[in-house]
Amino acid sequence: MENDINIRKNIEYIRELEGNSFKFNETEIEKEYANSQKEKSSIAIKILSVIGGFLATLAFLGFLLIAGLHDSEVGLVITGIGFTGVAIWSNVEYKKLIIDTLSVSAYAIGLCLIASGLTALDVGDHTVCILLMLISLLTIGITKSYILSFISVLTINGCFIYLIIDSDVHSLIHIYDAILLVLLTYMFLNEAKLLADKRLPSKLYNPIRIGLIISLIIGLVFVGQRGIFDFGIKHIWVSSIITIPLTIYLISLIVKIIGITNTKSLYLIYSFSILFLIPTAISPAISGALLIILLSFLVNYKTGLVIGVISFIYFISQYYYDLNFTLLTKSIILFVSGIVFLLFYVFTHKKLGQNEEV
Repeated sequence: MENDINIRKNIEYIRELEGNSFKFNETEIEKEYANSQKEKSSIAIKILSVIGGFLATLAFLGFLLIAGLHDSEVGLVITGIGFTGVAIWSNVEYKKLIIDTLSVSAYAIGLCLIASGLTALDVGDHTVCILLMLISLLTIGITKSYILSFISVLTINGCFIYLIIDSDVHSLIHIYDAILLVLLTYMFLNEAKLLADKRLPSKLYNPIRIGLIISLIIGLVFVGQRGIFDFGIKHIWVSSIITIPLTIYLISLIVKIIGITNTKSLYLIYSFSILFLIPTAISPAISGALLIILLSFLVNYKTGLVIGVISFIYFISQYYYDLNFTLLTKSIILFVSGIVFLLFYVFTHKKLGQNEEV
């Protein structure tokens, strides 16, 4: 009841802002809200349902393997297609939580069976990746399911990374990260426009967004964790060509929203920001994680903010570990960095407090 009242208050508030030109379908809004309430359940129930559905599907798959399915490459492919098709169909036809979890398990196992069968048939790895990406795109277009769309986004990006590794063109990971950085920035900054666009169902926005965030972090790991790829320290800075300018741009947007116009304050903010970002040129994963934090803060996306903070702490720790300095030097660097962060916090907190008083 309280949520219903809040919805009506928000509608009335928007109506006052937009005037008589604002039109909406109250019946459809209430219907959509009622449907979303039916799907709500606790995290524990969802986790147990996913685990139960996965175990049930895995048990059925074990029965097929005992029956000799693994001896037939064609059988693996056909069974995989069957699992995937049933998962997509059941997800479209039924909107129950248990069916949703079963379909997710069947879908994941189906993709694995298809990949295993095609690999056993000596189909090229590149061809297998392309087929998996096409299946994932088809799944996103048909089901519009949160979990299946999320898995599909991860599958597509995982295939891209595998192609980079298999083709031994490790430098392309910079282009991969750059594309995801630009896509995420565009999605966050144009959230309202994308949600209002009829060509993109609103249900797909959240799974695609979180899928891209996870995919970006995976991509940043490859440039933040030294030794995974062999492009060397000389070229590790390439990703920073995108991350640092985008981060500065987001800082400028946040400064405008906060309302800081004093020239001295702006000078200090940008000076602190540039001084902090310059050392991250040789560790673009840090500025990439910071970009996720700023984007999530800008649109108040709590999940992305938590993921960004965790990844930021991890990449900072990794950067500290990889430094070729003595322990004393590393400690001094951490100490100075901590002081800079505290000064930046005190400065921004003071300015925010002044703006709130105004």
